[in-house]
Amino acid sequence: MLKTRIITAVALLAVLLPVLFFNYYPAVAVVVLAFFGAAVWESFRLSKTPRPALAAAVWAAAFAYTFLLNGLSGPTTIWLAIGFAIWLLRFTPTLYTGLPPIESLGSKMLSVVYAITLVSCFVAILALYLKSPLFLISVMALVWVADIGAYFSGKAFGKRKLAPAISPGKSWEGAIGGCIAVVLLSAVTVLLAPSVPWLQDTFAVTLQAKRGWGLTIVILVVICAFSVIGDLFESMLKRRVGAKDSSNLLPGHGGVLDRIDALVPVLPLAALIAGWA
Repeated sequence: MLKTRIITAVALLAVLLPVLFFNYYPAVAVVVLAFFGAAVWESFRLSKTPRPALAAAVWAAAFAYTFLLNGLSGPTTIWLAIGFAIWLLRFTPTLYTGLPPIESLGSKMLSVVYAITLVSCFVAILALYLKSPLFLISVMALVWVADIGAYFSGKAFGKRKLAPAISPGKSWEGAIGGCIAVVLLSAVTVLLAPSVPWLQDTFAVTLQAKRGWGLTIVILVVICAFSVIGDLFESMLKRRVGAKDSSNLLPGHGGVLDRIDALVPVLPLAALIAGWA
């Protein structure tokens, strides 16, 4: 299993890193569209939507027409704001109230709303990439560090369950440890930036330079919190249908949603902040 995970990870990096850093937008657009279509397909499968492949193809075609045909076009900021508002006002409370029954009208509506947040997430990927590939990766790295920090903190100190009915392995200590890891990494990045020029084009450094330490730390904590919310929400979708993974598209890793679940609420927020900062 570990060997399979490593091989898949290396293969993905071998494709994604050159696409990002060769600065050839059409290749980025193709990769983004492929991952968007896969994520929407998985989300519709988890909601038991009839003919999820056809539904995903329609959504992917609409995404390509709206946002990729002429570069990043369309009402970008509005989509980013809608996506984050859905997470803030609709999905976060769902962690406490639970999901509607799988066969209900509410569930069908929820599947469409979740797909809208995926649109917002992938629009954010394009917006952050156009700022710079490094800037995009620096935002993603915050989520990865939060996840890694939460894992090790939870293993070492975890006692109080964060959401035992949704994801029994997560603890409050792990979540706090993940936030601390993100803040510390960001602080180190900011401190090193004057002597390491390429670090100056990263999310944390840009934010701190324009908004100061206090607001930067608050925003980083909010980002960590929503990364956990995104992870927990996808866990709810999988638990409702008894699925371990969102699909088996990525051997050893599960599906695309399993890799991006924490990024779905975070990237639109980060893109909005980047535009404001």
